[in-house]
Amino acid sequence: MANEEKLPKTMRAAVYRGVDDVRIETVPVPEIGAGEVLVKIHTCGICGTDLKKIHTGSHTAPRIFGHEMAGTVAAVGAGVADFKVGDRVMAFHHIPCGACYYCRKQTFAQCETYKKVGCTAGFEPAGGGFAEYIRVMDWIVKRGLVKIPDDVPFEQAAWIEPVNTCFKAVKLLALKPDETVLVIGQGPIGILLAALAARTGATVFTSDNYPERHAVAARFGLKHPLDARGDVVAACKAATEGRGADVALVAVGVDAVIKTAMDAVRPGGRVMLFASTQHGEAPFDPAAVCMDEKTLMGSYSASAAIQDEGVELVFSGYRNGFDLTKLISHRFSLEDAVKGIELASHPVADSMKIVIQPCCAQGE
Repeated sequence: MANEEKLPKTMRAAVYRGVDDVRIETVPVPEIGAGEVLVKIHTCGICGTDLKKIHTGSHTAPRIFGHEMAGTVAAVGAGVADFKVGDRVMAFHHIPCGACYYCRKQTFAQCETYKKVGCTAGFEPAGGGFAEYIRVMDWIVKRGLVKIPDDVPFEQAAWIEPVNTCFKAVKLLALKPDETVLVIGQGPIGILLAALAARTGATVFTSDNYPERHAVAARFGLKHPLDARGDVVAACKAATEGRGADVALVAVGVDAVIKTAMDAVRPGGRVMLFASTQHGEAPFDPAAVCMDEKTLMGSYSASAAIQDEGVELVFSGYRNGFDLTKLISHRFSLEDAVKGIELASHPVADSMKIVIQPCCAQGE
């Protein structure tokens, strides 16, 4: 490695060993090659996709998950000119090639290069943010490693990747100021989707079982809460002269609520599935799509086309009323990462975004 701080040979990591089996272990610090960068992790959010992999066994073991991450450059490989030791950075774990058929159509998540994971803490690349250090591979360094301004905390910067995914979905909907949007689910991702939708000028209704989550949503300017235990469809129609919402965004991975979303939107309305990442079968009325001209659509992962815009949204937002650190409810050390994963897997009324901070004792 070139231009490196004094590095340990080993580190601690939360290692996935099989279904529902994550262990805190000592593993080697990753070695980097030419064009690569080693990053010391400060903050890594626990994402629903991490949890799905842990609980379903969809990925082979061992692996180290975690991809909503920010930290400090600890070493740079030969040929790296744009980054130096000490730089504060966040890393995307997926970056597309930019040239294939899917990239030309801006369907980046279907690009074969995009599907390759470009960050690892060891074993098969899987993000690696649930560890002290990650190796960032060369194509990510070139197009997916982002410098963090000194006045933006790591906890805010760790939101860049999830904000991009939500921003992508909202942009695909092409919302208009005279439209009404229903967002089903007010976990941290649901609140992000709702807040970004509200920035278009649309009227946004939010649905969740927990009043505590609506209270958090209100801090982001979301003023139209609906109790998901009540009749959400009737509430949407009552607010729209009987038509129904123009758009429904489904921010929970529960197939049963797809019908709720379809029923809640007006003829000609759009339903966006955002969290339906597990294969299965979900019934819906085909006549609602055909005769009522309702559109059922999906959005998955990040978009390179809006990467700079999304980064600026997070950085400027911290200074201007979009402080995403307010969505963090629990912070766990790496040694307690399994407890954090357990809480994220079984959310309660007062749990929102849960983060792991390997270096939290050292502060910002």
